[in-house]
Amino acid sequence: MDPVQIKQDLNSRGYSFGVFRDPPGQVWADFVHQTDELVVLAEGEIEVKIEGKAERFQIGGMVFIPAKEIWKII
Repeated sequence: MDPVQIKQDLNSRGYSFGVFRDPPGQVWADFVHQTDELVVLAEGEIEVKIEGKAERFQIGGMVFIPAKEIWKII
């Protein structure tokens, strides 16, 4: 995965870009953002639950999280 290419793609679609690293086992529960968000997985795997619907993602997977939705990353 090329972070420069991902940043250019997201910027062209109106998104900002940042890199966040969570330790293994990190859980974000009942999170709510005021803006739409795209999450691209660079390492490992995650499970994302948005409004009760869970989905697992592998490296390169992209998750769209709508603004003001309750979500959880496991």
